[in-house]
Amino acid sequence: QVYLVESGGGEVQPGGSLLLSCNVSRTIWKIYNMGWYRQGPGKQRELVADISESGRMNYGEPAKGRFSISRDSAKNTMYLLMMRLLSEDTGIYYCYVKGLIGGTNPGDYWGQGTQVTVSS
Repeated sequence: QVYLVESGGGEVQPGGSLLLSCNVSRTIWKIYNMGWYRQGPGKQRELVADISESGRMNYGEPAKGRFSISRDSAKNTMYLLMMRLLSEDTGIYYCYVKGLIGGTNPGDYWGQGTQVTVSS
């Protein structure tokens, strides 16, 4: 079953912007933490940004000052606004949620990823 659906990826020129969205299935009825990770060509997956249940935001070094994470609880959707994009931002961006579907042990859920390509 698909619990997270990303959208908004694409190709953009250096210096441009993109807005990624992640719609979270309401089957995940309690969210402890949610965020975005990315994996560039030949690189390991790394944290881009995450946001806790209390709303505290955390950014990975590459994202600081350029990216902004937010969420709309009414729409059960998380966003990543990426500005002043660089070629090294190219990669697959994954939505992530730690939350509860059933029981008391939270699970880790991942989206299928959306491709972001920054190229002139």
